[in-house]
Amino acid sequence: MDILINVVLPLSLAIIMLSLGIGLTFGDFGRVLRTPKAFTIGAVAQVILLPVVTYITVRAFGLAPEIAVGFMLLSFCPGGVTSNMISRLAKGDVALSVSLTAVISLLSIITVPVLAAWSVVHFMGDAAPDVSVTSLAIAMFLITTLPVLIGVLIRHFATSFATRIEPLLTRIATVLFVVIVLAALAGNWQLFVDNLGTLGPALIILNALLLALGLVLARAGALPWGQSKTISIETGIQNATLGITLAALISGQSEGFSAMALPSAVYGITMYIVAAPFVAWFRSR
Repeated sequence: MDILINVVLPLSLAIIMLSLGIGLTFGDFGRVLRTPKAFTIGAVAQVILLPVVTYITVRAFGLAPEIAVGFMLLSFCPGGVTSNMISRLAKGDVALSVSLTAVISLLSIITVPVLAAWSVVHFMGDAAPDVSVTSLAIAMFLITTLPVLIGVLIRHFATSFATRIEPLLTRIATVLFVVIVLAALAGNWQLFVDNLGTLGPALIILNALLLALGLVLARAGALPWGQSKTISIETGIQNATLGITLAALISGQSEGFSAMALPSAVYGITMYIVAAPFVAWFRSR
């Protein structure tokens, strides 16, 4: 289990982020300047609205401290390749989805370590593990930001190679995602069973609420329907693999996944169930 957590997990996330980066171009980052209104609304929804709504949900359900931290870690994570895929299925603005994912993923090296350190102390108090913001930021850079940048560079300088390898990387990333989610669940199975009565409903309600609020915020900003769909999805869909990895980095456990990883692991399954009716509705319009 220690090899899984200390080696396989970070390496898997790096591969997943590489698969994200290899599908990006430098134009995806520049596009935010051409659609500043849509990007700003999407960024505000992800960086501010999402954590605030998650915090309110955690308090409303009275979740245990480690579980509460796990919820907050999940809320700090960007969408990743999953949100791009779901935006495509929903017939949303895929270009906007990709741009949001690209920029927010790079910004997460700054936002996530600071917010994660605050959450641990806020919810766990004296029982909180020591969290070095600097060490967490370096780890975030190595396993998220750097692979994305490498992927973008491969796409730019070896476009044909990137085009050939992208489908394979996407399949590998999907398999790794499933393995990580199942491993985190298996490592906390009894805790999962004991907390299922609150954990499941809290995640499902939070997910549905965020999808709805993202849509409402986009429509209030008078965005076109395609962009509104994407803002909804980017607000409601997070990178569960990053949430699990953050939990492992913060807890420092080498013998098993900590309880902080449980919300992201369960969310890795429930998000598809919750998103399905939204996607079906989006596709019909």
